[in-house]
Amino acid sequence: MAEDMFLYWGSGSPPCWRIMIVLEEKKLQGYKEKLLSFEKMEHKSEEVLAINPRGQLPSFRHGDIKLNESFGVCLYLESQFKSQGTQLIPDSGAEQALVYQRMFEVLALQEKIMAIVYYFWKVPENERHDSALERNKKALNAELKLWEGYFEKLPSDSHIAGKNFTMADVMLLPQLACAVRFGLSIDKYPRLLEYYTRVKERPSLQASWPPHWKEDPPTMDLLKGV
Repeated sequence: MAEDMFLYWGSGSPPCWRIMIVLEEKKLQGYKEKLLSFEKMEHKSEEVLAINPRGQLPSFRHGDIKLNESFGVCLYLESQFKSQGTQLIPDSGAEQALVYQRMFEVLALQEKIMAIVYYFWKVPENERHDSALERNKKALNAELKLWEGYFEKLPSDSHIAGKNFTMADVMLLPQLACAVRFGLSIDKYPRLLEYYTRVKERPSLQASWPPHWKEDPPTMDLLKGV
């Protein structure tokens, strides 16, 4: 079962992390895996390209089945092992709809976080404009306020789509953790902070926490002031 699975992944990548959380939640420990370095461009190796012609991580194989998009892998694992471990997609139509809605909304949060990160990474310092950076920060601030508003309508011990941990949390938590790593101070968003502080201690999160994050304290402040 899990022994027939192979995951190529990169430490600190939310898409890779999502899959690892699902594997933990579905009791699929024992899968084979290989940690690759983005800095060394190992995700462009022939080994990865044989599975994923885009040369991106994650790259996942289950027997002869190949999947390379994290949402697809996570939904595949839930479908194939629904009765095993944590049920991440509820049976009720209304509950399913909310989980799917919040899952895909995480992509908007991801886009706004990375717009700022890539601006620092790709635009030379002498070519940066404060107006462009402030525009991106304002967009991320509005997005975070939206998520804060979702939590304000939920009980204090809730997850993002209700009382249970679901696939929506699998998508959201790594993205929040990544933002914190990049310097976001979520104490401006008290309900998001409470959620993040509580849910990041879940065993599946701790078991899959990016290894280099455990070794190196965060030093970047790219999202400072958001």
